[in-house]
Amino acid sequence: MKSKQPENCRKCLRLAEFLDAVKIQYPGYHARPVTAFGDANPKLLIIGLAPGMHGANRTGRPFTGDFAGILLYQTLHKFGFASHDVSTSVNDSLHLTDCRITNAVKCLPPNNKPEPKEIRQCNVYLTSEIVDFMSGKGVALLALGTIAHQAILMALKLKIKAFPFHHGMVHTLPNGLILYDSYHCSRYNTQTKRLTTEMFEEIFKKISADISAQ
Repeated sequence: MKSKQPENCRKCLRLAEFLDAVKIQYPGYHARPVTAFGDANPKLLIIGLAPGMHGANRTGRPFTGDFAGILLYQTLHKFGFASHDVSTSVNDSLHLTDCRITNAVKCLPPNNKPEPKEIRQCNVYLTSEIVDFMSGKGVALLALGTIAHQAILMALKLKIKAFPFHHGMVHTLPNGLILYDSYHCSRYNTQTKRLTTEMFEEIFKKISADISAQ
């Protein structure tokens, strides 16, 4: 993909300074903006919230090395999108097929809570990714959580009220893409059973069927 990448972005001062402090505390951590991972010309683009402190912020790959990635990569592997069912590091030989993973916010936010202005600032990168996705084989967008859902609509200049977030909801967008909504596969959501393996897999059954029908 040829989308804009934020490797050295420091436009959000609060996030840049926070990452500087994290790098001092954890010298071996990536502690920079985390770029997308996966197939260069995907049919499925998955959008999460932001890197996790000891996951993507540590490893430099989305949903890698923390609890949130466990269910995601297991499910991707089960449905044929991932070569392995676990993602541990950028050197683990894992590769994705027809799938790419990114985040609405590319930098680790304090307390995992980006501010609205940071979501808007970072949306330029997501917009570029989605435009690139649309110009290729893009079929399905999967939003993991409300913020990711709203960031997608922001990138596409669509009204949030016209496409409300609800787990399991499927939206056919004006540009022809299909937007799927799921609760985020975070530790909190999975441990409280707000999101179960069965619920998550149902989303992927729909996605796989729609991609196959294209």
